[in-house]
Amino acid sequence: MRAPWGGRSRRVPSLRAKLTLANVALLALGIVVATAVSLIGMRHYLIDQIDAELNRGRQTLGGKPLTLEEINSLGAMALVLDQFLGESDRPTPPDQIFTAIDRRGRVIAVAGLDVTEGQRALAAAVDDPRALAADPEPRDLTVRGHPYRATGIPLADGTYLLTATSTGALHTGVAKALKLDLAAGTVLLGLLAWLTMMSVRRRLRPLEDMVETSSAIAEGDLTRRVPSSKEATAEVEQLRLALNSMLHQVESAYRTRERSAAQLRRFVADASHELRTPLSAIRGYLQLYDKGMLNEPGERKRAWGRVLAESDRMGRLVDELLTLARLDQRPELRLRPVDIARLVRDAADDLRVQQPGRPVTVHADGSLLVRADESGLRQIVGNLLANVRVHTPADVPVRLAVERSGGVVRLQVEDKGPGLAAEDAARVFDRFFRAGGGAGSGLGLAIVQSAARSLGGEVTVRTAPGEGLAVTVTLPARTGPPDPVTPGATPAPPP
Repeated sequence: MRAPWGGRSRRVPSLRAKLTLANVALLALGIVVATAVSLIGMRHYLIDQIDAELNRGRQTLGGKPLTLEEINSLGAMALVLDQFLGESDRPTPPDQIFTAIDRRGRVIAVAGLDVTEGQRALAAAVDDPRALAADPEPRDLTVRGHPYRATGIPLADGTYLLTATSTGALHTGVAKALKLDLAAGTVLLGLLAWLTMMSVRRRLRPLEDMVETSSAIAEGDLTRRVPSSKEATAEVEQLRLALNSMLHQVESAYRTRERSAAQLRRFVADASHELRTPLSAIRGYLQLYDKGMLNEPGERKRAWGRVLAESDRMGRLVDELLTLARLDQRPELRLRPVDIARLVRDAADDLRVQQPGRPVTVHADGSLLVRADESGLRQIVGNLLANVRVHTPADVPVRLAVERSGGVVRLQVEDKGPGLAAEDAARVFDRFFRAGGGAGSGLGLAIVQSAARSLGGEVTVRTAPGEGLAVTVTLPARTGPPDPVTPGATPAPPP
């Protein structure tokens, strides 16, 4: 597997593993700090207890100007001395050791008891009894490999009494507490790692859904969306909503591009098909003229008339195709209040002038304002009447009506012509469709539909064979001040 840039890929660490390691590391650091603080506090507390006992004995013996002889004469001290002297034959080191050192630094007997190995070891561990006695706090000593806390008591005759208390039990207790804390900490770390893995897996499930959705979209399923999850956090939910919104935009853009490409292909195919006929006719007449086959003046006049007619037809066809192309591109519109009733009456007057024998009925009294593009409305009305003029006999009645209903305005053009069959009515808005191969370019109603959609409306038809054709254009009845025209925007030209 190679990286997208062509180099060697490296293994990307998992977010689940990173979060688990981070939680375990933080807990481990907390356990270490808590254990260290608790053990240090416990040790200091126990050391303070031992020091307090030593200092109390120091104050008891050193608070008065006693001599060693006076201490020896105290018979009550025998039991205490037997406890503190430290016999050499004990299997374990004594908890406390008591010894006396003369001015020469020699260990001397106390209360007539023999000097023990423990007393000698304590005296050997103390380099300077005077300094130990002068120190206000006990010191740490090692006597025969065992830890002690010791202090010195100066007597009036120059003798020094040394007392030491074992701290072995303290160190043993601290070691046991440390082992217990490490064992409990290890169990807690393992439990936390397992809980973190489970929690992170559950929390990251929406991200896995996003990966699956992205893969499905990459395979062509543009309708796929990231589902909602009960375990999602606020940040993940925001990411899901943003991703779904982006996917919707991507799908819309893709559909729009596909629709535009399809429209372009259909436009090119239809245009080439429709332009082929007049071009072929013009080319044919020109070839006849070039070969000298049009000798008679009548033939030349008729050929010239046909060339002009086909040229006019081709020009109208090109104009209509350009109009459809501009509508497909959704040009900027000049939205302003327009009296649609006046437009209908003007179009009816134009039809009466073009076909004086056609009965025209108009139901558009007064003024009916609608906020729309005036050129687009004229295009709609003009193409509807041109459709009637081309596809119905000149004496067929036509009815024009416009009314406001709720929040919409309805414009209806109805004729009493031959009507259309159901299969033809289904294709009436297709470009270049002519029912029965009739006259015209087949773009009139397609232009009406595109212009209505550009204004936010829709077009419907009602027809049947022998019952005429009724086309209804429904537009939103928007009102308000005119919109500014975007510089460079060109509205659709009138028909």
